[in-house]
Amino acid sequence: MFRTRFWVSLVLTLPVLALSDFSQHLFGWSLLSLPAASWISALLGSVIFWWGGWPFLAGAGRELQTRQPGMMTLVALAISAAYSYSLALTFQLLEGMPFYWELATLVTVMLLGHWLEMRAVGSAESALNELAKLLPDLAERIGADGRPELVPVAALREGDLVLVRPGARVPADGIVEEGESQVDESMITGESRPVEKQPGSEVIAGTVNGSGSLRMRVRRIGEQTMLAGIQRLVREAQLSRSRAQDLAARAARWLTLLALTAALLTLLGWLRVRGLDDYTVERVVSVLVIACPHALGLAVPLVVAVTTTLAARQGILLRDRRALEEAWRVDTVVFDKTGTLTEGRQSLVGVVTVGTLSEDEALALAAAVEQDSEHPLARAVLAAAQERALTLPPAQEFQALPGRGTRAVVGGRTYHLGGPRLLEQLGGVLPPTLAAAAQQWGERGQTVIFLLEAETPLAALALADRIRPESRAAVALLRREGIQVMLLTGDSEEVARWVARELGITRFFASVLPEQKAAVVKQLQQEGRTVAMVGDGVNDAPALAQADVGIAIGAGTEVARAAAGIVLVRNDPRDVVRVLRLSRASFRKMVENLAWAAGYNLVALPLAAGVLAGVGLVLPAWVGALLMSLSTVIVALNAQALRALRLDLPLSSLPAPA
Repeated sequence: MFRTRFWVSLVLTLPVLALSDFSQHLFGWSLLSLPAASWISALLGSVIFWWGGWPFLAGAGRELQTRQPGMMTLVALAISAAYSYSLALTFQLLEGMPFYWELATLVTVMLLGHWLEMRAVGSAESALNELAKLLPDLAERIGADGRPELVPVAALREGDLVLVRPGARVPADGIVEEGESQVDESMITGESRPVEKQPGSEVIAGTVNGSGSLRMRVRRIGEQTMLAGIQRLVREAQLSRSRAQDLAARAARWLTLLALTAALLTLLGWLRVRGLDDYTVERVVSVLVIACPHALGLAVPLVVAVTTTLAARQGILLRDRRALEEAWRVDTVVFDKTGTLTEGRQSLVGVVTVGTLSEDEALALAAAVEQDSEHPLARAVLAAAQERALTLPPAQEFQALPGRGTRAVVGGRTYHLGGPRLLEQLGGVLPPTLAAAAQQWGERGQTVIFLLEAETPLAALALADRIRPESRAAVALLRREGIQVMLLTGDSEEVARWVARELGITRFFASVLPEQKAAVVKQLQQEGRTVAMVGDGVNDAPALAQADVGIAIGAGTEVARAAAGIVLVRNDPRDVVRVLRLSRASFRKMVENLAWAAGYNLVALPLAAGVLAGVGLVLPAWVGALLMSLSTVIVALNAQALRALRLDLPLSSLPAPA
């Protein structure tokens, strides 16, 4: 609407300018001497006023109905005053020069400002449209006969087996059952590099398969997918209001009242000095034009629109804009451990052997013994052997030993794998090498298991919840930016101390139950800290709600149910640094825009009223209109500058924290 009205008004404004004294003053020529100049200006001015200015006239009516006058009221008053006075001059009811060109200029620049606003806000809407386009229309569902058939995506059900060909989009959330490939997840998670997928890997609806063929089992469809959750969060963020927006709206209302008061005082003052003439009306119109809080009204919404879009493309989802608005003040970041700083699953972190047995040989034997076990530690051993591409010897006579470990025959020999209880039961004695390693691992809170042939210990293996490689970079970056980093976990003190020491975290809270975590956050707040809590969004919900800024890491399918104001799509702690940087940049742009918009009005308003007319400093209405347009453009460009913000962060190039 604003775009069409702007272009039509601009085309009509050009001849109005040519028929006015503005052209004479600026270029030294005009068509003002034409016989019908005033009537042509009146006709074109009427079209501009009624058609081009209708959005402002209608908006003023709505504001007055709700008794909340704002920028629409000011614009309507300004153009109505200029139009009424000009018509009176055209019909020779008054003497002076008409303001058709001021009217035309004001309407045109106001339409330009609103068009810029709609374009900026529309860019956030485009994020939703882009997400909606990610899902394919059809999927290849594999039938009972093993053959794929094309079906609408809406026809898929949980448990269906789907073929995803090279280059095709994944139709639903699911688990890979067959095949290996690389999947482009950049539109969902912001991850720039393709992600390796193999049997057991999760795939997300809307992502693009690479060169390999995958068979996936559907786990979530429709509104349950991560993509749908992201769409809901983006929509919620667009609808939510921030404190800065509320402040700008209140400031705009106060400025409206100030402008009306200033215009009234200007009218009364110049009526007393000069009477009702074109100069008096020009001063009043200039005041109304200058005081229009258009730039002030755009200062925050434009920044919010750009920030929301930028955040979504970086895998940062804003459930509540207020959370991002508060994040710039954060001086303390508290991380949950399991699944946040660590991978959330047991992994092999160390192997020590005796004699001539190599680490790989010991791991292959241990994995062979565990092949038929369903225990989480057994799966960790098998996963480690798979990562090293080890060939496992066949095992027979597998036996689970509840509470102790497992037993199996490999190559005609009997092997046991288990913890200290099994070692004690078998009467095994640890060699000094294994005993020293076991003691060191135990002090870190890591799980130690032993590989024995009969009762003779051959190797010791350490298992632990492995620290994410991104965590070290995240903690180092936060400390570099002056943020205090803390650890909050329900795990034992030994484990917490080990993780904290590895990451360079100096303060940690261990053995804290989920319901006690909120109390710890409150304690930190009572110390005068502004706290951001980072957790998985479910077990840490009370702490996330208590924190000044709650950040749920790893959106998963619970993305819309998280208790946090900010949700990170990736399981990457470095995104917390991105959140803080984005918040600081966003807040800085809001302050700059508000300062410019308000400062401009405070300086220009007295000049428009003619307070300094005695020394020759006055602001004509046409200059006021141009400056108002310039103010709007500056605010818009300043907000758009956020798009150039670099949020790329290093992974391993940072030095280890002290």
